Amino acid sequence: MDLSLYQYLFLFLGATLSGLVDAIAGGGGIISIPVLLSVGIPPHAAIATNKLQASFGSFTSMMRYRNSGLVSLRKVFLGIIFTAVGATTGSLLIQRIDASALSNIIPFVLLALLIYTIASPKLGAEDTPPKMAEPLLFICFGLVLGFYDGFFGPGTGSFWTIAFATLAGYNLKKATAATKAMNFTSNLISLIVFFLSGKVIITIGLLMGAGQFVGSWIGTHLVITKGTKFIRTFFIIVVAATIINLFIKQYF
Repeated sequence: MDLSLYQYLFLFLGATLSGLVDAIAGGGGIISIPVLLSVGIPPHAAIATNKLQASFGSFTSMMRYRNSGLVSLRKVFLGIIFTAVGATTGSLLIQRIDASALSNIIPFVLLALLIYTIASPKLGAEDTPPKMAEPLLFICFGLVLGFYDGFFGPGTGSFWTIAFATLAGYNLKKATAATKAMNFTSNLISLIVFFLSGKVIITIGLLMGAGQFVGSWIGTHLVITKGTKFIRTFFIIVVAATIINLFIKQYF
């Protein structure tokens, strides 16, 4: 595409902010996709290109959290496998049917999640006894949320974080870190499917990927150095913003 220098700068800065937000609480797509659309990229190409740039951010976050000791990739490997299976199915299916039905439902599901989080001030403050065996959690949520991220996407990181915090008993730091491993998996699988369909704009995806790297590095640094209260506050803000964004798209 023939874009101006200012538009390229806008894409880079938008990706940087998206990467920062996504590394802390997920939901970076509510920033990056509108940024892509605003410079005239068609919707299908914007969604596909978003997967390329988001893969840079989720990979950076995943490795930073791994190196800091917040997540063991070996421990969550089963979740990675089943997320890949779910994401492959969802990415293939979205190219054949309309996802509009989900756009009616997801804002209300996220709203329920937001209310639950606000009403549970101690959620994720520290590790708690698990309510579900991790292998079962990885299989069930890997398939469901992997499929959802490949098929539709908004709020996937939020769903994973709450699942890890409520069912696996992780504190919010560990839940956020484990979420990034799942996010990177579904982003990568979706990217491969979209790339094979020829919808990814590589130059723009790589430019924004550089911005994602910067933003993700800053975001992971904040998670590693700040307490769970900071993550919880940021999480609530991002989930609320995602809900508002989805409601505006659907009903206005």
